[in-house]
Amino acid sequence: MRVFIGSLTFLILIMSFPSYGQALPSVSANNAVLIEQSTGRVLFEKNANEEASIASITKIMTAIIAIESGMLDEQVTTSRKAIYTEGSSIYLEQGEEIPLKDLVYGLMLRSGNDAAVAIAEHVGGSEEGFVYLMNEKAKWLGMENTHFDNPHGLDSDTHYSSAYDMAILMKYAMDDPMFREVSGSDSYLSENRTYHWQNKNKLLTRLYNYCTGGKTGYTKATGRTLVTSAHKNGMDLIAVTLDAPDDWQDHISMFEWGFDQFEMKTIQEEGTALYHIEPKTSTVYGNYKNAVNLPLLKDGNEKVDVKNYFLSEEKSELKQAIGKSVYYINNQEVYESYIYPGEQQKKDSIFDNLKTVFESIIGREAI
Repeated sequence: MRVFIGSLTFLILIMSFPSYGQALPSVSANNAVLIEQSTGRVLFEKNANEEASIASITKIMTAIIAIESGMLDEQVTTSRKAIYTEGSSIYLEQGEEIPLKDLVYGLMLRSGNDAAVAIAEHVGGSEEGFVYLMNEKAKWLGMENTHFDNPHGLDSDTHYSSAYDMAILMKYAMDDPMFREVSGSDSYLSENRTYHWQNKNKLLTRLYNYCTGGKTGYTKATGRTLVTSAHKNGMDLIAVTLDAPDDWQDHISMFEWGFDQFEMKTIQEEGTALYHIEPKTSTVYGNYKNAVNLPLLKDGNEKVDVKNYFLSEEKSELKQAIGKSVYYINNQEVYESYIYPGEQQKKDSIFDNLKTVFESIIGREAI
C-alpha cells in the first residue's frame, strides 16, 4: 500500500463564504441538484440526497454498462420477455436480431423498455444478472442512496435513487465518448428500421441551445424525472430533477443561474512546480499533466485551499505518480489531481544568452 507523507497546505483565496449575486433558482421539483461536471461540485440542491423513485432515468445506468461491455457490435436476439415488457417501446419483434448499439440508441432516445430488457439479457446473461451489475456499479460510483430492481425504471418499492446519486452517474457516463454521442443525438436510424428514432429530450432538440444530452423519465406514480447536461462559456453542468411538474423550465432555470453565477478558474497551471516538504525541509519537483480548473463564483467570494501529499518512497518510473493534490472550496473537498515526477527547469545564464546570439550572427556553433 502506498503511503502519502508531507502534506502541505496553502491558501489561494481568503474570502467570505458564498454570497450569490441573485436569488437561488426556484424549481417545481421535489428533489433537484445542479453540479459542475468535471469536479462534481454541487452548485445548487433541493432534497438532493433523499431516496425517491426515478422512472426511466434508470436507463443511464443500463446504457453505460452496455457501452462498457465491449459488445456494441454484437447481434442481439430479442426474447419474448423483452418484447412484452410493459411501458414505452421501440416495438421489437420476438427473435429479431439487432445490434446492441442500436438497442442503446433505442433505449436512450425512445426510452424503450423492451430494449432495456434485451440489453440486460444479452450483456448480463439474464435480467437478474444485469441488475446485479447495475447495483455493483452504483456501489463503485459511491451512489449511497440507490438500489436498482430492473434495467428500465418501472416502479418498484425497492427501485430508487436520489437526485445527487443520479448526477454522480451522469457525470461518470459523460466521460465516455460513446455515451456522449448517444445522449446528445437528436435522432438515430437503426439498420433494422426505415424511420428515425427521435430523441424525447426536448431540452436538447428544441428548448435549450446549450443542452448536450440527458434522459427523460415518467411514470404515473413517480411523476416526471429528468437528467440533462449543458455546456456554455467553457463550463459543463449537470442538472437532475425528480417529481418535477415543470421539469423543462426547472432545468433551464438551474442552468442559466449556474452559468450566470459561476465560472471555471485556473488554480494550478499545467507543468512543473516546486514543493517544500516539511518537516524534513526537502524539496521535490512535481509535474501537472493538465491544468486544474475549478468552478468558482464570478465575484470571487470563496475560500480555496489545497493539500499536497507525496509518496514515502521515490519511484523510478517516470509515468508513476509521486503524489496528489486535494482541492477544497469552503472546506469541502471537490477535486483531486495527481502529481508526476518533474524536472528542474534550467535557467539560461547571461553567458548562455550571449552565446546564442553570437551563434545566430555567425551562422555556426561557437568554439
